[in-house]
Amino acid sequence: MAGSDTVKFMLGEDQIPTAWLNIVPDLNEPPAPALHPGTGQPAGPDDFAPLFPMAIIQQEVTTERYVEIPDPVRDIYKLWRPTPLYRAARLEKALDLPENVRIFYKYEGNNAAGSHKPNTAVAQAWYNKQEGVKRITTETGAGQWGSSLAMACAFFDIDLKVYMVKVSYEQKPYRRALMETWGAQCVPSPSMDTAAGRRFREQEPDTTGSLGMAISEAVEDAVSREDTKYSLGSVLNHVMLHQTVIGQEAIQQMEMADAWPDVIVGCVGGGSNFAGLTFPFIHEKAKGRDVQILAVEPTACPTLTRGTFAYDFGDTAGMTPLLKMHTLGHSFVPSGIHAGGLRYHGSAPLVSQLLNEGMIEATAVTQLDAFEAAITFARSEGIIPAPESSHAIRAGIDQALAARDAGDEKTILIGVSGHGQLDMAAYQRYLAGELVDYDLPQEDIDRAIAELPAVAD
Repeated sequence: MAGSDTVKFMLGEDQIPTAWLNIVPDLNEPPAPALHPGTGQPAGPDDFAPLFPMAIIQQEVTTERYVEIPDPVRDIYKLWRPTPLYRAARLEKALDLPENVRIFYKYEGNNAAGSHKPNTAVAQAWYNKQEGVKRITTETGAGQWGSSLAMACAFFDIDLKVYMVKVSYEQKPYRRALMETWGAQCVPSPSMDTAAGRRFREQEPDTTGSLGMAISEAVEDAVSREDTKYSLGSVLNHVMLHQTVIGQEAIQQMEMADAWPDVIVGCVGGGSNFAGLTFPFIHEKAKGRDVQILAVEPTACPTLTRGTFAYDFGDTAGMTPLLKMHTLGHSFVPSGIHAGGLRYHGSAPLVSQLLNEGMIEATAVTQLDAFEAAITFARSEGIIPAPESSHAIRAGIDQALAARDAGDEKTILIGVSGHGQLDMAAYQRYLAGELVDYDLPQEDIDRAIAELPAVAD
Protein backbone atom coordinates (compact mmCIF):
# COMPACT_ATOMS: atom_id res chain seq x y z
CA MET A 1 0.00 0.00 0.00
CA ALA A 2 1.37 3.40 -0.95
CA GLY A 3 1.92 6.17 1.57
CA SER A 4 -0.23 9.28 1.89
CA ASP A 5 2.42 11.41 0.17
CA THR A 6 2.59 9.20 -2.94
CA VAL A 7 1.93 11.15 -6.15
CA LYS A 8 1.95 8.44 -8.85
CA PHE A 9 0.31 5.05 -8.50
CA MET A 10 1.88 2.71 -11.06
CA LEU A 11 1.08 -0.85 -12.09
CA GLY A 12 3.42 -3.29 -13.80
CA GLU A 13 2.96 -4.55 -17.36
CA ASP A 14 1.80 -7.88 -15.96
CA GLN A 15 -1.17 -6.02 -14.44
CA ILE A 16 -2.55 -4.79 -17.76
CA PRO A 17 -6.05 -6.29 -17.95
CA THR A 18 -6.25 -9.54 -19.92
CA ALA A 19 -9.90 -9.01 -20.90
CA TRP A 20 -12.21 -6.09 -21.68
CA LEU A 21 -15.24 -5.67 -19.40
CA ASN A 22 -18.73 -5.57 -20.93
CA ILE A 23 -21.26 -3.38 -19.09
CA VAL A 24 -24.31 -4.85 -20.87
CA PRO A 25 -24.99 -7.53 -18.20
CA ASP A 26 -25.32 -4.75 -15.60
CA LEU A 27 -28.09 -2.87 -17.43
CA ASN A 28 -31.64 -3.06 -16.14
CA GLU A 29 -32.88 -3.80 -19.66
CA PRO A 30 -31.14 -5.14 -22.79
CA PRO A 31 -29.86 -2.40 -25.12
CA ALA A 32 -32.20 -1.37 -27.90
CA PRO A 33 -31.10 -2.93 -31.20
CA ALA A 34 -29.54 -0.91 -33.99
CA LEU A 35 -31.99 -0.50 -36.88
CA HIS A 36 -31.33 -0.80 -40.60
CA PRO A 37 -31.42 2.75 -42.09
CA GLY A 38 -33.58 1.63 -45.00
CA THR A 39 -36.07 -0.82 -43.49
CA GLY A 40 -36.18 0.39 -39.89
CA GLN A 41 -35.90 -3.25 -38.79
CA PRO A 42 -33.27 -4.57 -36.36
CA ALA A 43 -29.93 -4.76 -38.13
CA GLY A 44 -28.17 -8.13 -38.29
CA PRO A 45 -24.54 -9.13 -38.85
CA ASP A 46 -24.94 -9.05 -42.64
CA ASP A 47 -26.01 -5.39 -42.44
CA PHE A 48 -22.80 -4.46 -40.62
CA ALA A 49 -20.51 -6.68 -42.72
CA PRO A 50 -19.73 -4.01 -45.37
CA LEU A 51 -18.40 -1.77 -42.60
CA PHE A 52 -16.74 -3.92 -39.95
CA PRO A 53 -14.82 -7.20 -39.63
CA MET A 54 -16.92 -10.03 -38.19
CA ALA A 55 -15.01 -10.13 -34.88
CA ILE A 56 -15.95 -6.50 -34.26
CA ILE A 57 -19.58 -7.18 -35.18
CA GLN A 58 -19.67 -10.03 -32.66
CA GLN A 59 -18.26 -7.76 -29.97
CA GLU A 60 -20.88 -5.13 -30.79
CA VAL A 61 -23.71 -7.46 -29.76
CA THR A 62 -22.06 -9.71 -27.18
CA THR A 63 -23.64 -10.20 -23.77
CA GLU A 64 -20.60 -11.97 -22.33
CA ARG A 65 -19.15 -10.32 -19.23
CA TYR A 66 -15.55 -10.41 -20.47
CA VAL A 67 -13.92 -10.45 -23.91
CA GLU A 68 -10.33 -11.66 -24.00
CA ILE A 69 -7.74 -9.16 -25.26
CA PRO A 70 -5.66 -10.79 -28.03
CA ASP A 71 -1.98 -11.16 -27.11
CA PRO A 72 -0.75 -9.05 -30.09
CA VAL A 73 -3.01 -6.19 -28.96
CA ARG A 74 -1.91 -6.51 -25.35
CA ASP A 75 1.73 -6.53 -26.46
CA ILE A 76 1.25 -3.17 -28.17
CA TYR A 77 -0.62 -1.86 -25.11
CA LYS A 78 2.67 -2.35 -23.23
CA LEU A 79 4.12 0.61 -25.15
CA TRP A 80 2.11 2.90 -22.85
CA ARG A 81 -0.03 0.83 -20.51
CA PRO A 82 -0.63 0.70 -17.64
CA THR A 83 -1.20 4.45 -17.47
CA PRO A 84 -0.57 6.34 -14.22
CA LEU A 85 -3.06 7.39 -11.59
CA TYR A 86 -2.05 10.66 -9.95
CA ARG A 87 -2.93 12.19 -6.61
CA ALA A 88 -3.44 15.84 -7.57
CA ALA A 89 -1.81 17.17 -4.41
CA ARG A 90 -0.59 20.37 -6.04
CA LEU A 91 -4.04 21.10 -7.45
CA GLU A 92 -5.54 20.44 -4.02
CA LYS A 93 -3.15 23.02 -2.55
CA ALA A 94 -3.97 25.56 -5.27
CA LEU A 95 -7.66 25.16 -4.45
CA ASP A 96 -7.00 25.43 -0.69
CA LEU A 97 -8.69 22.11 -0.03
CA PRO A 98 -8.78 20.51 3.41
CA GLU A 99 -7.16 17.10 3.96
CA ASN A 100 -10.49 15.28 3.68
CA VAL A 101 -11.13 16.50 0.09
CA ARG A 102 -8.88 14.59 -2.28
CA ILE A 103 -8.50 14.66 -6.06
CA PHE A 104 -7.07 11.86 -8.19
CA TYR A 105 -6.83 11.70 -11.96
CA LYS A 106 -6.26 8.86 -14.38
CA TYR A 107 -4.02 10.13 -17.18
CA GLU A 108 -4.33 8.81 -20.73
CA GLY A 109 -2.03 11.31 -22.47
CA ASN A 110 1.22 9.39 -22.04
CA ASN A 111 1.29 7.57 -25.39
CA ALA A 112 2.61 8.66 -28.77
CA ALA A 113 -0.83 9.72 -30.02
CA GLY A 114 -1.53 11.61 -26.81
CA SER A 115 -4.97 10.32 -25.83
CA HIS A 116 -7.07 7.33 -24.77
CA LYS A 117 -7.98 6.51 -28.38
CA PRO A 118 -5.19 3.97 -29.10
CA ASN A 119 -6.89 1.54 -26.70
CA THR A 120 -9.50 0.80 -29.36
CA ALA A 121 -7.53 1.88 -32.45
CA VAL A 122 -4.97 -0.90 -31.98
CA ALA A 123 -7.69 -3.47 -31.33
CA GLN A 124 -9.73 -2.47 -34.38
CA ALA A 125 -6.70 -2.38 -36.67
CA TRP A 126 -5.65 -5.85 -35.49
CA TYR A 127 -9.10 -7.38 -36.11
CA ASN A 128 -9.17 -5.80 -39.58
CA LYS A 129 -5.72 -7.19 -40.32
CA GLN A 130 -6.86 -10.68 -39.30
CA GLU A 131 -9.59 -10.51 -41.97
CA GLY A 132 -7.20 -9.32 -44.67
CA VAL A 133 -8.45 -5.74 -44.85
CA LYS A 134 -6.06 -3.54 -46.84
CA ARG A 135 -7.60 -0.11 -46.27
CA ILE A 136 -9.68 1.64 -43.60
CA THR A 137 -11.64 4.90 -43.63
CA THR A 138 -12.62 6.94 -40.61
CA GLU A 139 -13.58 10.41 -39.41
CA THR A 140 -12.00 12.55 -36.73
CA GLY A 141 -12.91 15.73 -34.89
CA ALA A 142 -10.03 17.17 -32.88
CA GLY A 143 -7.72 14.61 -34.46
CA GLN A 144 -7.02 12.41 -31.45
CA TRP A 145 -8.90 9.51 -33.00
CA GLY A 146 -7.48 10.01 -36.49
CA SER A 147 -3.90 10.16 -35.21
CA SER A 148 -4.43 7.12 -32.98
CA LEU A 149 -5.84 5.02 -35.82
CA ALA A 150 -3.05 6.24 -38.11
CA MET A 151 -0.50 4.97 -35.61
CA ALA A 152 -2.34 1.65 -35.26
CA CYS A 153 -2.62 1.19 -39.03
CA ALA A 154 1.12 1.84 -39.32
CA PHE A 155 1.73 -0.99 -36.85
CA PHE A 156 -0.28 -3.40 -39.03
CA ASP A 157 0.55 -2.01 -42.52
CA ILE A 158 -3.00 -0.90 -43.38
CA ASP A 159 -3.79 2.14 -45.54
CA LEU A 160 -5.94 4.78 -43.87
CA LYS A 161 -7.98 7.73 -45.11
CA VAL A 162 -9.21 10.21 -42.51
CA TYR A 163 -12.03 12.70 -43.04
CA MET A 164 -11.26 15.46 -40.51
CA VAL A 165 -13.95 17.95 -39.51
CA LYS A 166 -13.13 21.14 -41.39
CA VAL A 167 -12.96 23.48 -38.38
CA SER A 168 -10.56 21.14 -36.57
CA TYR A 169 -8.55 20.56 -39.77
CA GLU A 170 -7.93 24.32 -39.79
CA GLN A 171 -7.50 24.77 -36.02
CA LYS A 172 -5.22 21.78 -35.41
CA PRO A 173 -2.69 21.39 -38.26
CA TYR A 174 -0.23 19.40 -36.17
CA ARG A 175 -2.78 16.65 -35.53
CA ARG A 176 -3.07 16.39 -39.29
CA ALA A 177 0.74 16.26 -39.53
CA LEU A 178 0.78 13.39 -37.02
CA MET A 179 -1.61 11.38 -39.18
CA GLU A 180 0.44 12.03 -42.30
CA THR A 181 3.68 11.15 -40.50
CA TRP A 182 2.19 7.76 -39.65
CA GLY A 183 1.18 7.31 -43.30
CA ALA A 184 -2.50 8.26 -43.36
CA GLN A 185 -4.20 10.51 -45.89
CA CYS A 186 -6.14 13.32 -44.19
CA VAL A 187 -8.69 15.57 -45.94
CA PRO A 188 -11.03 18.28 -44.55
CA SER A 189 -14.68 17.32 -44.29
CA PRO A 190 -16.92 18.07 -46.04
CA SER A 191 -14.64 17.27 -48.97
CA MET A 192 -15.03 16.93 -52.72
CA ASP A 193 -14.04 13.25 -52.52
CA THR A 194 -17.51 11.83 -51.85
CA ALA A 195 -21.04 12.50 -53.05
CA ALA A 196 -22.10 13.25 -49.47
CA GLY A 197 -19.29 15.76 -49.02
CA ARG A 198 -20.09 17.55 -52.26
CA ARG A 199 -23.74 17.75 -51.27
CA PHE A 200 -22.92 19.20 -47.84
CA ARG A 201 -20.71 21.85 -49.44
CA GLU A 202 -23.40 22.78 -51.95
CA GLN A 203 -25.98 23.12 -49.18
CA GLU A 204 -23.74 25.27 -46.96
CA PRO A 205 -20.51 26.41 -48.65
CA ASP A 206 -19.12 27.99 -45.45
CA THR A 207 -19.94 25.11 -43.11
CA THR A 208 -17.49 24.33 -40.30
CA GLY A 209 -18.27 20.65 -40.78
CA SER A 210 -19.33 18.19 -38.11
CA LEU A 211 -18.54 14.67 -36.99
CA GLY A 212 -21.86 13.59 -38.48
CA MET A 213 -20.81 14.89 -41.91
CA ALA A 214 -17.37 13.29 -41.65
CA ILE A 215 -18.92 9.94 -40.69
CA SER A 216 -21.16 10.09 -43.76
CA GLU A 217 -18.11 10.59 -45.97
CA ALA A 218 -16.07 7.83 -44.37
CA VAL A 219 -18.97 5.36 -44.53
CA GLU A 220 -19.68 6.16 -48.18
CA ASP A 221 -16.00 5.68 -49.03
CA ALA A 222 -15.84 2.34 -47.21
CA VAL A 223 -18.92 0.75 -48.74
CA SER A 224 -17.85 1.76 -52.25
CA ARG A 225 -14.69 -0.40 -52.18
CA GLU A 226 -14.27 -4.12 -51.53
CA ASP A 227 -10.81 -3.71 -49.99
CA THR A 228 -11.97 -1.16 -47.40
CA LYS A 229 -13.67 -1.24 -44.01
CA TYR A 230 -14.79 1.59 -41.76
CA SER A 231 -13.57 2.24 -38.22
CA LEU A 232 -15.29 4.34 -35.56
CA GLY A 233 -13.52 5.84 -32.54
CA SER A 234 -16.48 6.25 -30.20
CA VAL A 235 -20.23 5.68 -29.68
CA LEU A 236 -20.53 1.97 -30.60
CA ASN A 237 -20.56 -0.81 -28.01
CA HIS A 238 -17.29 -2.43 -29.11
CA VAL A 239 -15.45 0.88 -28.73
CA MET A 240 -16.78 1.30 -25.18
CA LEU A 241 -15.65 -2.26 -24.51
CA HIS A 242 -12.07 -1.72 -25.65
CA GLN A 243 -11.65 1.35 -23.46
CA THR A 244 -12.47 -0.44 -20.21
CA VAL A 245 -8.79 -1.17 -19.65
CA ILE A 246 -8.73 2.39 -18.22
CA GLY A 247 -11.19 1.80 -15.42
CA GLN A 248 -9.96 -1.70 -14.62
CA GLU A 249 -6.49 -0.29 -14.03
CA ALA A 250 -7.92 2.64 -12.05
CA ILE A 251 -9.70 0.31 -9.62
CA GLN A 252 -6.42 -1.44 -8.85
CA GLN A 253 -4.67 1.91 -8.44
CA MET A 254 -7.31 3.39 -6.16
CA GLU A 255 -6.88 0.32 -3.98
CA MET A 256 -3.13 1.00 -3.93
CA ALA A 257 -3.96 4.50 -2.70
CA ASP A 258 -6.25 3.05 -0.02
CA ALA A 259 -9.06 5.14 -1.48
CA TRP A 260 -12.39 4.79 -3.24
CA PRO A 261 -13.94 7.62 -5.27
CA ASP A 262 -17.12 9.23 -4.03
CA VAL A 263 -17.53 10.77 -7.47
CA ILE A 264 -15.96 10.04 -10.88
CA VAL A 265 -15.97 12.80 -13.49
CA GLY A 266 -15.37 12.33 -17.22
CA CYS A 267 -15.99 14.38 -20.36
CA VAL A 268 -18.45 13.09 -22.94
CA GLY A 269 -18.63 13.62 -26.68
CA GLY A 270 -19.39 10.22 -28.16
CA GLY A 271 -18.58 8.69 -24.78
CA SER A 272 -15.64 6.30 -25.17
CA ASN A 273 -13.19 7.86 -22.70
CA PHE A 274 -15.98 8.34 -20.16
CA ALA A 275 -17.09 4.74 -20.62
CA GLY A 276 -13.56 3.41 -20.39
CA LEU A 277 -12.98 4.97 -16.99
CA THR A 278 -16.44 4.59 -15.49
CA PHE A 279 -17.89 1.30 -16.76
CA PRO A 280 -15.72 -0.90 -14.50
CA PHE A 281 -16.73 1.28 -11.53
CA ILE A 282 -20.38 1.10 -12.61
CA HIS A 283 -19.99 -2.69 -12.55
CA GLU A 284 -18.82 -2.35 -8.95
CA LYS A 285 -21.73 0.01 -8.26
CA ALA A 286 -24.14 -2.60 -9.61
CA LYS A 287 -22.69 -4.99 -7.02
CA GLY A 288 -23.47 -2.51 -4.25
CA ARG A 289 -20.30 -0.40 -4.02
CA ASP A 290 -21.48 3.20 -3.94
CA VAL A 291 -20.06 5.82 -6.33
CA GLN A 292 -21.49 8.86 -8.13
CA ILE A 293 -20.73 9.03 -11.86
CA LEU A 294 -20.83 12.45 -13.56
CA ALA A 295 -20.68 12.97 -17.34
CA VAL A 296 -19.60 16.44 -18.47
CA GLU A 297 -20.28 17.95 -21.88
CA PRO A 298 -20.00 21.40 -23.50
CA THR A 299 -22.94 23.78 -23.29
CA ALA A 300 -22.46 24.31 -27.05
CA CYS A 301 -23.24 20.64 -27.74
CA PRO A 302 -25.38 19.45 -24.79
CA THR A 303 -26.41 16.02 -26.01
CA LEU A 304 -27.09 14.44 -22.62
CA THR A 305 -28.43 17.50 -20.82
CA ARG A 306 -30.67 19.00 -23.52
CA GLY A 307 -31.04 16.30 -26.14
CA THR A 308 -33.74 13.65 -26.44
CA PHE A 309 -33.48 9.87 -26.04
CA ALA A 310 -34.58 8.49 -29.40
CA TYR A 311 -33.49 6.57 -32.48
CA ASP A 312 -31.30 8.66 -34.75
CA PHE A 313 -28.68 8.28 -37.44
CA GLY A 314 -25.08 8.34 -36.37
CA ASP A 315 -24.21 10.52 -39.36
CA THR A 316 -25.66 13.57 -41.07
CA ALA A 317 -26.60 11.97 -44.40
CA GLY A 318 -28.56 9.10 -42.83
CA MET A 319 -26.32 6.29 -44.09
CA THR A 320 -25.54 4.58 -40.79
CA PRO A 321 -27.78 2.26 -38.79
CA LEU A 322 -30.19 3.99 -36.45
CA LEU A 323 -29.07 3.99 -32.82
CA LYS A 324 -31.18 4.69 -29.74
CA MET A 325 -29.25 7.39 -27.94
CA HIS A 326 -29.40 10.85 -26.49
CA THR A 327 -29.24 13.10 -29.53
CA LEU A 328 -29.56 16.70 -30.66
CA GLY A 329 -30.60 15.46 -34.10
CA HIS A 330 -28.32 14.29 -36.89
CA SER A 331 -28.72 17.60 -38.74
CA PHE A 332 -27.43 19.60 -35.76
CA VAL A 333 -24.09 21.35 -36.46
CA PRO A 334 -22.38 22.54 -33.25
CA SER A 335 -20.50 25.81 -32.94
CA GLY A 336 -16.77 25.70 -33.62
CA ILE A 337 -15.55 25.15 -30.06
CA HIS A 338 -11.97 23.97 -29.60
CA ALA A 339 -13.04 20.73 -27.91
CA GLY A 340 -13.53 19.12 -31.31
CA GLY A 341 -13.90 15.65 -29.82
CA LEU A 342 -17.04 16.79 -27.99
CA ARG A 343 -18.78 18.22 -31.09
CA TYR A 344 -21.01 15.21 -31.78
CA HIS A 345 -24.78 15.31 -32.04
CA GLY A 346 -25.29 11.98 -30.27
CA SER A 347 -23.96 10.06 -27.31
CA ALA A 348 -23.14 6.38 -27.06
CA PRO A 349 -26.24 4.19 -26.68
CA LEU A 350 -24.76 2.50 -23.59
CA VAL A 351 -23.93 5.84 -21.94
CA SER A 352 -27.38 7.13 -22.89
CA GLN A 353 -29.11 4.10 -21.40
CA LEU A 354 -27.12 4.37 -18.17
CA LEU A 355 -28.26 7.98 -17.86
CA ASN A 356 -31.87 6.93 -18.47
CA GLU A 357 -31.57 4.21 -15.85
CA GLY A 358 -30.21 6.65 -13.27
CA MET A 359 -26.80 4.99 -13.00
CA ILE A 360 -25.01 8.18 -14.09
CA GLU A 361 -25.67 11.93 -14.05
CA ALA A 362 -24.84 14.65 -16.59
CA THR A 363 -23.92 18.33 -16.56
CA ALA A 364 -22.61 20.88 -19.06
CA VAL A 365 -19.94 23.59 -18.78
CA THR A 366 -18.97 26.49 -21.00
CA GLN A 367 -15.84 26.73 -23.13
CA LEU A 368 -14.43 29.61 -21.08
CA ASP A 369 -15.02 27.85 -17.75
CA ALA A 370 -13.33 24.73 -19.12
CA PHE A 371 -10.25 26.68 -20.22
CA GLU A 372 -10.10 28.51 -16.89
CA ALA A 373 -9.93 25.12 -15.14
CA ALA A 374 -7.35 23.89 -17.65
CA ILE A 375 -5.04 26.80 -16.80
CA THR A 376 -5.40 26.12 -13.06
CA PHE A 377 -4.63 22.44 -13.68
CA ALA A 378 -1.64 23.17 -15.90
CA ARG A 379 -0.10 25.65 -13.47
CA SER A 380 -0.43 23.26 -10.53
CA GLU A 381 -0.02 19.76 -12.01
CA GLY A 382 2.17 20.70 -14.99
CA ILE A 383 0.10 18.78 -17.54
CA ILE A 384 -1.58 20.89 -20.22
CA PRO A 385 -4.88 19.04 -20.73
CA ALA A 386 -6.75 18.64 -23.99
CA PRO A 387 -9.75 20.98 -24.31
CA GLU A 388 -12.01 17.92 -24.07
CA SER A 389 -10.54 16.79 -20.74
CA SER A 390 -10.74 20.35 -19.45
CA HIS A 391 -14.51 19.98 -19.21
CA ALA A 392 -14.08 17.10 -16.76
CA ILE A 393 -11.43 19.02 -14.83
CA ARG A 394 -13.83 21.97 -14.51
CA ALA A 395 -16.58 19.80 -13.06
CA GLY A 396 -14.11 17.97 -10.81
CA ILE A 397 -12.82 21.25 -9.40
CA ASP A 398 -16.40 22.39 -8.83
CA GLN A 399 -17.10 19.18 -6.91
CA ALA A 400 -14.03 19.76 -4.73
CA LEU A 401 -14.85 23.41 -4.00
CA ALA A 402 -18.44 22.53 -3.11
CA ALA A 403 -17.22 19.85 -0.68
CA ARG A 404 -14.72 22.29 0.85
CA ASP A 405 -17.34 24.97 1.37
CA ALA A 406 -19.85 22.50 2.81
CA GLY A 407 -17.31 20.90 5.13
CA ASP A 408 -17.85 17.50 3.49
CA GLU A 409 -15.36 14.69 3.04
CA LYS A 410 -14.99 13.72 -0.63
CA THR A 411 -12.67 11.76 -2.90
CA ILE A 412 -12.87 12.75 -6.56
CA LEU A 413 -11.50 10.85 -9.57
CA ILE A 414 -11.17 12.75 -12.85
CA GLY A 415 -10.55 11.23 -16.26
CA VAL A 416 -7.87 13.20 -18.13
CA SER A 417 -8.17 11.65 -21.56
CA GLY A 418 -5.34 13.38 -23.38
CA HIS A 419 -2.76 16.14 -23.46
CA GLY A 420 -3.22 19.54 -25.07
CA GLN A 421 0.24 20.09 -26.49
CA LEU A 422 -1.17 20.21 -30.02
CA ASP A 423 -3.98 22.54 -28.92
CA MET A 424 -1.81 25.52 -28.07
CA ALA A 425 -3.52 27.79 -30.59
CA ALA A 426 -6.65 27.46 -28.45
CA TYR A 427 -4.69 28.25 -25.29
CA GLN A 428 -3.12 31.27 -26.98
CA ARG A 429 -6.57 32.55 -27.92
CA TYR A 430 -7.86 32.00 -24.37
CA LEU A 431 -4.90 33.79 -22.79
CA ALA A 432 -5.33 36.67 -25.26
CA GLY A 433 -9.01 36.99 -24.33
CA GLU A 434 -10.14 35.99 -27.81
CA LEU A 435 -12.13 32.86 -26.99
CA VAL A 436 -15.88 33.22 -26.62
CA ASP A 437 -18.75 31.17 -25.30
CA TYR A 438 -21.53 30.18 -27.64
CA ASP A 439 -25.20 30.66 -26.92
CA LEU A 440 -27.33 27.75 -28.09
CA PRO A 441 -30.94 28.80 -28.58
CA GLN A 442 -33.51 26.15 -27.76
CA GLU A 443 -35.09 26.64 -31.18
CA ASP A 444 -31.90 25.34 -32.84
CA ILE A 445 -32.18 22.13 -30.85
CA ASP A 446 -35.92 21.86 -31.43
CA ARG A 447 -35.43 22.32 -35.18
CA ALA A 448 -32.90 19.47 -35.41
CA ILE A 449 -34.87 17.16 -33.13
CA ALA A 450 -37.99 17.74 -35.25
CA GLU A 451 -36.11 16.10 -38.12
CA LEU A 452 -35.51 12.84 -36.28
CA PRO A 453 -36.51 9.79 -38.31
CA ALA A 454 -39.89 8.25 -37.60
CA VAL A 455 -39.40 4.85 -35.97
CA ALA A 456 -42.22 2.47 -35.04
CA ASP A 457 -42.29 1.28 -31.42
